[in-house]
Order: sequence, then C-alpha cells, then structure tokens
Amino acid sequence: MQLSRLSLFNFKNHFQVEIDPDSSCNAFVGNNGEGKTNLLDAIHYLALCKSYFNPVDSQNIRMDEDVCMLQGSFSIQDREEVVSCGLRRNQKKVFRRNAKEYERLSDHIGLVPVVMIAPTDTHLITEGSEERRRFLDSIIAQYNHPYLEDLVNYNRLLSQRNALLKQAFAAGRMDLDTLEIFDEQLVPLGTNIHRVRLEFVQLLTPVFRECYSFISGGKENTELVYDSHLNHGSFMEALRSARSRDQAAGFTTVGIHKDDLDFIINDKPVKRFASQGQQKSFLVALKLAQFDLMRDRLGVKPLLLLDDIFDKLDDSRVSKLMELVSNDHFGQLFITDTHPARIREIFESIGRSIRCFRVGDGVVSELAIKEVANA
Repeated sequence: MQLSRLSLFNFKNHFQVEIDPDSSCNAFVGNNGEGKTNLLDAIHYLALCKSYFNPVDSQNIRMDEDVCMLQGSFSIQDREEVVSCGLRRNQKKVFRRNAKEYERLSDHIGLVPVVMIAPTDTHLITEGSEERRRFLDSIIAQYNHPYLEDLVNYNRLLSQRNALLKQAFAAGRMDLDTLEIFDEQLVPLGTNIHRVRLEFVQLLTPVFRECYSFISGGKENTELVYDSHLNHGSFMEALRSARSRDQAAGFTTVGIHKDDLDFIINDKPVKRFASQGQQKSFLVALKLAQFDLMRDRLGVKPLLLLDDIFDKLDDSRVSKLMELVSNDHFGQLFITDTHPARIREIFESIGRSIRCFRVGDGVVSELAIKEVANA
C-alpha cells in the first residue's frame, strides 16, 4: 500500500499543502514547531478517522478558521482509493471513500492500515492500564471488525450495568434480576474480547522480541504479559463473586475493561527499572511488531510513520532501526527530523534513497539532494 498524494487545507498550522510522496522513504525536515508532526498526523487522520495526538476534532482546524479538509490518494492492492475528510466547527466530521460518504466511521477502519511511532508513546509505559488496552484495541480493530463490534457493545452494556449499580448503591438494595440479564449479555462479549486479545499478545510477543533484539543488539531479555481477570476463570463466575463489591463501589470491578499489558525487561517492570533508551527501544520494537501482525492479517503493508524517532536512542540503535525500517519488508516510510544532513548520512550509510521535504514558514517543499547535503 502506498500514499501517492496528500492534500491539506486548514489542518492544524498548515494553510494549504499538496505533496507527492516517494513510494519508499520520505522525510519531513525543519525546525521544531513548523508542522512536521502535523503532516504525519494528517496521514493518521485519513487512516483512522482521528488525530493521533488530539481527540478534539475542532482543535485540529487551523486557528481562526471554520473548516478543514484532508485528502489522500492511496494505492491498495492494485486499486486506487481516494479518502477525504471534511471538518467544520460544531458539526459532525464527514469521511468519504471515492466521493461516497461513510454511514459509519467504523466501516473505514482497516482500509488504510497505519503504524505511528511518536515521543508521546511513552504514555503506554507511564500511564495507567487504559492506555495499554486502547493500544491493543486500536490494532486489533484495524483487521478484526467483529472484535470492534463486540467492544462497542460491551462498553454500552457496561455503562448500563454501572448505572444500575450506582442506583443500587443509592437505594441500598440490588435488582438482581436486571443485573443477571446484563451479565448474561456481557459475558459472551467479554469472553470473546479476552480470547482475541490473548491470541493477539501470544502472536505479538515473539515478533516483538525479535525486533527488540535487533535494535538493542540482543543485550536484554524482554516479555509482554497479558493480565486479565478472565485468565483465572469464567467471566460469569467473576461477575457473580464480585456482586457485593460492585454494589458497594457503584461500578463493575471485574472484566476485560480492567485488563492490562505488562512490559518487562530482564524480569523487571520497564516503567520502574528501564533507562530512557531502553524504554524508547521497547516502544519502537512493540510498534514494529504491530506492523508485522497487521501486514500478515490484512495482506498489505501498513504505512509507517516515525515522529522524532532519534530522540533518546544512541547511534548504534538509530542505525539498526533505520536499516530495519527502510527495507522492502516495511514498505512506505514517513519520518520527521530537525537535521536534514543527519537523515541523508543515515540513509547513505545503509544504501537507501529518501525524498526530503522542507517544512517551514507555512510552506512544504521538496529538497533536492544538493540542498539536503547543505542543509
């Protein structure tokens, strides 16, 4: 899969941009704050119907403007797909595929698979379990639509069950018949979601280990551990055992909405014991493993977006990473950096070409090789 043209109008700090990327490697270069990351985010937006960084759609519209437009032309398995998005303040966003509007945005998920690696990914390590569940769900949903439907229905029923528990807490008594009805509907959904997540982590782990070993030079042992109440018994038994606790708390205390993914290096939690370089390598390897699984499941190579990837990585790990992601295995690559000359030197050292675009003063323009060398 390839992005052959990207067009923006009033997206974040960009007024109007139109570029024709290279089919292999592309770099957006320039000073901080000029909008390099926003170009990657525009690609992510077209792929997943949302920003990677800001969930509030209206805040992705250029300041003091009322409307924003994005469009991308994609080559996917020998067919051309044009995806467009229109945003208007205080109105619902509109996504179209080949000029036909989607009835549901979820129908678009998976058409344009994408993997993004950014400095903000550290929240997967530093924040709570919700971030890691969201990571799992965002990957699986791109290739497994029944999973996405189950997840939506589970969250709807969970909200209704929690409302019932809150009422029971206030009233001092529980409507067990209604609670049983919710549980009977919740259990098959939660059981399916748990099964798919567990299978995914089991598939992800060996690929992740291989990627991490390549980047780090095989210096550390790593592990991904899927933690769930459903690992220890049936969901229905867990719900029934927790009813008194749920009523006292006013919400559902057990279930797949409490799942977590533990990150381990050398038998110790990454959050507490890993260096910044180890954490960065861990996250990069995790995302590259995500790429492999999505490629195998969807039959196309996702777009790979690397934002400020060199931060906190030593020269050895940078060279290994670029060697890995710039080969044909990974397909089309988009990368940001503040140093054009560094990009050129790295790709020359691994024998790969790259198309560079300078981002600055509200303009995005392609750099010739000579300009890159002198930048």
